[in-house]
Amino acid sequence: MKTLTLLGSTGSIGTQCLDIVRKNREEYRVGALTCGSNVELLSRQIEEFAPELAVTARAEDAAALAKKHPRTQLAWGRDGLIAAARADCDMVVNALMGLRGLAPTYNAIMAGHDVALANKETLVAGGQLIMPLARERGVRLLPVDSEHSAIFQCLEGNEGRQVRKILLTASGGPFRGFSRAQLAKVTPAQALKHPNWSMGQKITIDSATMMNKGLEVIEARWLFDVPAEKIEVLVHPQSILHSAVEFCDGAVIGQLGRPDMRIPISFALAYPKRLASDEPGPDFFGAAAQLTFEKPDTEVFRCLKLAFAAIKAGGTYPVVLNGANEVLVELFLAGKIGFLAIEEILDRLLAKHVPAEGTDLADILAVDEKARRDARAEALLL
Repeated sequence: MKTLTLLGSTGSIGTQCLDIVRKNREEYRVGALTCGSNVELLSRQIEEFAPELAVTARAEDAAALAKKHPRTQLAWGRDGLIAAARADCDMVVNALMGLRGLAPTYNAIMAGHDVALANKETLVAGGQLIMPLARERGVRLLPVDSEHSAIFQCLEGNEGRQVRKILLTASGGPFRGFSRAQLAKVTPAQALKHPNWSMGQKITIDSATMMNKGLEVIEARWLFDVPAEKIEVLVHPQSILHSAVEFCDGAVIGQLGRPDMRIPISFALAYPKRLASDEPGPDFFGAAAQLTFEKPDTEVFRCLKLAFAAIKAGGTYPVVLNGANEVLVELFLAGKIGFLAIEEILDRLLAKHVPAEGTDLADILAVDEKARRDARAEALLL
């Protein structure tokens, strides 16, 4: 039986992960749970899964839960997250949102834990730190993003076979086919209506700008040790082919499935096994009868172009891209900036950035903090 630590248990990935645990009680137990502000849901999860440790963002929430759940140790804040990441377990599932997932991933690796990684920001901002550390500590990083899980599965059994290209698929988001003029008028409510996937607000907006795909390009560069030049994005509106790999002989291996995050989550949890499920595969005589592909329009969706430029530039450029983008998405959701202002401000910040190597955790966090301040300052000038 595997003991899991679940960082971000009340979010979309976290709740789906617990659905899998609920259906496979003989395979998994939960040792630690963490949440941000959804304390009521965390309380119900503690009641059901009886973890030894639970972590909240605020001290007062931890104190309140401690009275309600005396058999569970309660902690809070950044120190609590790190304690959870280092707690005894077989696997840490990092489903945190944003760069706050980096330090827990680092500490989980230092503690020798395998990590099921749904926090792409860990590698976007810290790939040059995290990947060498994982190799040094003999720790496995198992991708949970559907695209990276697909690539991982395509590479299984193909070790040593030269990869010509990674084909990273994208749904195109809710604004596929829009012009720049149309994008200038979109609202947060429109941007939150993803055509295929049910996700949290931040990642849904990133999908609408195509920044999510740009971040996934950077993540793929580090996970699979390939240069950006060997990663091609394919817009695939049906979201049935989750990604593919083209090998040196021209053969292409792809992974197909319904747009359901429980599939890549369960693959990461059970690896190298697979968990049985009652859910069907794609309907090849229905929704999957016709699969189409398009080139992304990087002149309309410029965030994708900025992400490719950031990873090619290297150093701390991706740190700036990621940190500033988090702030700008928050401002857009709050109605304080327009949709296209996200990419416009990112472009200006990247042009002004003086890079560092970014191989030290403290340096990465310092660059990230400055990028966030600069993003807010630029937004005030609009």
